Amino acid sequence: MKWLWLVPLGLLSLAMLSAWGRGQIEREFPPVGRMIEVDGQRLHVLDQGEGPALILVHGASSNLNDFAASILPELARTHRVLAFDRPGYGYSERGDEDWPDPQRLADLLLTAAQQLGAEQPVMIGHSWAGSVVMSALVHYPERLRAGVLLSGVAGHWAGSVDWTYDLGALPLIGPLFAHTLVYPAGKRLLPSAVTTVLAPNPVPEGYVEGIAAPLALRASSFLHNVQDMRLLSEYMQTLSPRYREIQRPLLVIHGEADELVPYWNHGQRLEPVIGSLQVAMLPGVGHAPHHAAPDAVIQSLRGFLAELP
Repeated sequence: MKWLWLVPLGLLSLAMLSAWGRGQIEREFPPVGRMIEVDGQRLHVLDQGEGPALILVHGASSNLNDFAASILPELARTHRVLAFDRPGYGYSERGDEDWPDPQRLADLLLTAAQQLGAEQPVMIGHSWAGSVVMSALVHYPERLRAGVLLSGVAGHWAGSVDWTYDLGALPLIGPLFAHTLVYPAGKRLLPSAVTTVLAPNPVPEGYVEGIAAPLALRASSFLHNVQDMRLLSEYMQTLSPRYREIQRPLLVIHGEADELVPYWNHGQRLEPVIGSLQVAMLPGVGHAPHHAAPDAVIQSLRGFLAELP
């Protein structure tokens, strides 16, 4: 049993490696926007273009570079586009509350847009952030013009999402895992992880670097994502009964081949209850249509935005 002393030494070494890795990641992928303070909370926002306002909200384990490397430049040709890091991701502060649920996030981002002089924006949410769009449409319809789900979460589900979230949620073990193994293991697993997200579409050249994916390997970002993923389904169960109240226009852009957030659970169920719903299905496209089929996404968005009152 004399070898047991190696365990704390190994954990300390991994923790030091992870702390060093965080510094390396942040040097390689610095903020690309500017920091603003909203209700005492610092947010990282990329503000480009002129015209009617759009808010872009990224999904799980991501940051605003997901849009900066895809559809944001084209949208900014005709609109003012505000892309935010969600609190706890990229370079936005998490805040002090227990869990910034989608309603709180919708309020925070709409307040940020108003503070920046962007009134009545259209909110576009990818994946996890579909919940923020749906919350905004239910709770704050007077504060936005319309909503767009980009392969967005609108329903709930049963069971675990992934074993890493289950492990990360355990007391003591979760933070230990985050501060020792997430960075070194994540560096090796990133290529396969992004392949899963893009499937069945190929991973574009330079994708990992373009979206600054390694920012998700920081311990704090990982733990925030664990919390967000584990609590979201229960929240959506309480939100979805109010979908019949939605009157604002809503566009759903969804890949037919999306198996991570399948349309049957997050789009099809909206059809009978939201009269203002419009749907654009993209054949052969998976969970990242803004990367796999950016032209089709832009075309659908432009048609929808042009018809808004």
